[in-house]
Amino acid sequence: MIILKSSLEIERMRAPCQIVSETLELLRQKIKPGITTLSLDQFAEKCARKRNAVPAFKGYSGYPYSLCCSVNNQVVHGFPTNKELCSGDILSIDFGVLFDDFYGDAAITVAVGNAGENASALIRITEESLYQGIEKASINNNLSDISAAVQSHAEKNGFSVVREFVGHGIGRSLHESPQVPNFGRPGRGVKLKQGMVLAIEPMINEKGPEVRVLSDGWTAITLDGGLSAHFEHTVAVTANGPEILTKL
Repeated sequence: MIILKSSLEIERMRAPCQIVSETLELLRQKIKPGITTLSLDQFAEKCARKRNAVPAFKGYSGYPYSLCCSVNNQVVHGFPTNKELCSGDILSIDFGVLFDDFYGDAAITVAVGNAGENASALIRITEESLYQGIEKASINNNLSDISAAVQSHAEKNGFSVVREFVGHGIGRSLHESPQVPNFGRPGRGVKLKQGMVLAIEPMINEKGPEVRVLSDGWTAITLDGGLSAHFEHTVAVTANGPEILTKL
């Protein structure tokens, strides 16, 4: 069941969404060669708790950390570690919080030091794909219009779209209906209505779209070893068009 949010509920969602976006921006500034993703995880949790928010991922279905930190060929759900990041790496960080009974969720991918040309292009196109999808999050469009916009932009630029992981509704629960795939033909799926709030999150691969999950049960990596990037915003469908709640 898709839960439509009232204007008051969407207003309440702004606070957790801003905590997420502000924390991600602080994390972005800290990412440099020599830093560890475990230190980033600890910093993110401190940021959340300082704002009286609860890290959304820690303990969710047994996930042991506050951040998902996915390096290079890791697609999503990577565990933070004590391994130092190197110049040329790319790092996807996904963060969510619970505050005042509502969730916020967003993700960014950042180049560590000097990334190569293809890595930089992958990051740029993945973020552009997110915004292409967001543009379609308007009343009376179909859900798959978002999906098709993401896929079209990624593939016409030579990259591929992950199928196994998708976006989702969000509100009083971290994951609500509907699922929001990043691929598909336009004009399909439910009609978008005022009050829907969606976490739209393209995961785009440098090479092929296939992934596999490691023995930890969480970390997804590209099957062919190619790089992967991930961007996400929490977006409300409003009478005035899509509104990005996790935008700084």
